[in-house]
Amino acid sequence: MKYEPSTINHLMNRLNALFNKKKDNLLSIYYTAGYPGLNTTLDIAEALEKAGVDFLEIGFPYSDPVADGPTIQHSSEKALENGMTLHLLFEQLKDLRKRVSIPILLMGYVNPIVQYGVENFCKKAAEVGVDGIIVPDLPMYEYENLYATYFKANGLSNIFLVTPQTSEDRIRKIDELSNSFIYLLSSSSITGGNLHVSVNIEDYYKRIKAMNLNNPAIIGFGISNNESFTKACEYASGAIVGSAFVKLLYADHYLDQIPAFVKSIRF
Repeated sequence: MKYEPSTINHLMNRLNALFNKKKDNLLSIYYTAGYPGLNTTLDIAEALEKAGVDFLEIGFPYSDPVADGPTIQHSSEKALENGMTLHLLFEQLKDLRKRVSIPILLMGYVNPIVQYGVENFCKKAAEVGVDGIIVPDLPMYEYENLYATYFKANGLSNIFLVTPQTSEDRIRKIDELSNSFIYLLSSSSITGGNLHVSVNIEDYYKRIKAMNLNNPAIIGFGISNNESFTKACEYASGAIVGSAFVKLLYADHYLDQIPAFVKSIRF
């Protein structure tokens, strides 16, 4: 596939345009492709956009999700049982941009991407209108030395994660390599915990804010209600809700409940 400059710029600009237009209180939602049903991925994305979410993270399941808590692990297991694969996900996402206009990121582990082929993965992601990729276990040096060319050629942002233990030098390097936002983990633990802002965590947030990074920060892990969302937005441009939303998908008629869920987080 030949990537015309206009196409690449369009892909790059969905995230950039969002952050240029809106500086704070950004809300992103994470959910797992293929859960609760194999063919529910686009229906959920469309419902979330209509409910007012700013951007989405669609997770592709993996059999060993080391950073995920029990809720997202369960959704990954069920999605795999349902038959979700990267090949199938890209097939499903062919109609993505007919139905959804907000920025979309794919999130998952590096092993399935390497098995699929990193260059092919990036090309397919660009073809279907994905704007960025989050790979928690992709080492920064591997991205920079082996894969950055594929991301850039396809107009994809690579989103790096920062934890309370990340050194200032590394954060500066991440900021240098980033072109959309930095994913600020509220802790080094797994997903699904509740965000309790201790003195140490508050100092960590203040330290990041004081660095005056070029890229905005979005806080994830432990954001589950209006209180934790509002607290996160005091220190960053927005926050990501994952496990709390995935739990909603356990319910019958979950699509009907999405507007009220989003409203409960944001207002």
